[in-house]
Amino acid sequence: MQEQLAARMVEQAREQGLELTGPDGLLKQLTKTVLESALNAELTEHLGHEKHQDSPGREGTNVRNGSRSKTVVSD
Repeated sequence: MQEQLAARMVEQAREQGLELTGPDGLLKQLTKTVLESALNAELTEHLGHEKHQDSPGREGTNVRNGSRSKTVVSD
């Protein structure tokens, strides 16, 4: 199933004229998306609550409500 999904994404990228590699390529976009999703999931698990929500039983205003830009350097 993953191979079929990847093949469809590559086909779609080619149809749209998107390079597969390079600074604006499909691989870079996918890597960024996967890493951000994994980091957000890890933070949610670590904190015990979703973004923009307070942890159960906690009173306060300092909740997970923001984001910062991230730069991932890869080859």
